[in-house]
Amino acid sequence: SYLERITIDGAEIKAGRLEVILDEIDSHIQAMLQGGEEHPTEFEVLTAAAFRFFAQERVEIAVLEVGMGGTYDSTNVVIPRVAVITGIDFDHTAFLGDTLTEIAANKAGIIKAGVPVVAGPMSAEARQVISTRAQQLGAPLFDSSDMRIVPSGPASFEGQVVDLKGPGVNETGLTFSLPGTYQLSNLAVALQSLQVLKDQGLRIDARHIRDGLANLRIPGRLEAVHQQPLVVVDAAHNPQGARALAESLGTLLPGRLRVLVLGLLDDKERTGVIEALAPGTRAVVVTRPQGARSQAWQEVAQAWRQKFPAVQVELEEDIARAAERSLGLVREGEYILITGSFYVIDQARKVFVK
Repeated sequence: SYLERITIDGAEIKAGRLEVILDEIDSHIQAMLQGGEEHPTEFEVLTAAAFRFFAQERVEIAVLEVGMGGTYDSTNVVIPRVAVITGIDFDHTAFLGDTLTEIAANKAGIIKAGVPVVAGPMSAEARQVISTRAQQLGAPLFDSSDMRIVPSGPASFEGQVVDLKGPGVNETGLTFSLPGTYQLSNLAVALQSLQVLKDQGLRIDARHIRDGLANLRIPGRLEAVHQQPLVVVDAAHNPQGARALAESLGTLLPGRLRVLVLGLLDDKERTGVIEALAPGTRAVVVTRPQGARSQAWQEVAQAWRQKFPAVQVELEEDIARAAERSLGLVREGEYILITGSFYVIDQARKVFVK
């Protein structure tokens, strides 16, 4: 939903309010077109709408997620309190470059002179690019590895128990409602970013962190949407996400085989995703994400057959029918995993979540 992309204190923007703002933006777009400028992209329009809404509501802190890359992204007109680069892997290679160095250089475009930077896990070559750019701009660089997140109890799809140790943080036995080992890395990035903001004068104490971690909910991230059989959905759409997903499932469901429903957009690095998800996959139903960016969706099936011929591969263009088809393939003791794109899991969830 467009509405879920713009929230304040967890509440989505109202449809009527967004319509008013979009009408206001459209008047400016018409002036741009008359002046010979290009029509803004959909993401640029939505970014402008978010800026307008946040300004009208006088928010104290806005968290802006870059759409693609960094340097040329429409969110990059701001001078932030802190710039956060959660990780770097092959994604949007048609636009960002074919090497991690090129992709890192694009993402480093969000670094501003003198503004602190928090970096998550990434390869040495990518980190060197980020570090060099930060030094050039006099931007203090903080590494998320300074925050230690240690599991201290069993993990399940309902969450996990963790201890937090690092600069300004020393908490034990906290309930962290998000499952998945990769969320521990994400949490380290978030906590390091919060520490930077605390150093700037924001009041963030242990109670805020404890309450926040216990009440987090992210639909479509290691979400169990059905129990008999177990159906898990996750929006892993690049190799980094797929590897993190596979690692988490190995921890939560050790030794269990799965039937995979997979749909990837054309600009995704499909080989890395397939290689990460192949271990433990007995059968895969390849489907087509919605939209114009999935013209070559059947090539995903071809890639599976070439690289992993022992895996049973089926094709079903309609996402809902693909999800239903997986129900006919899954065997006793196995589970179903639906992944590859938010466009896929949005439709597939509706088969199981009424």
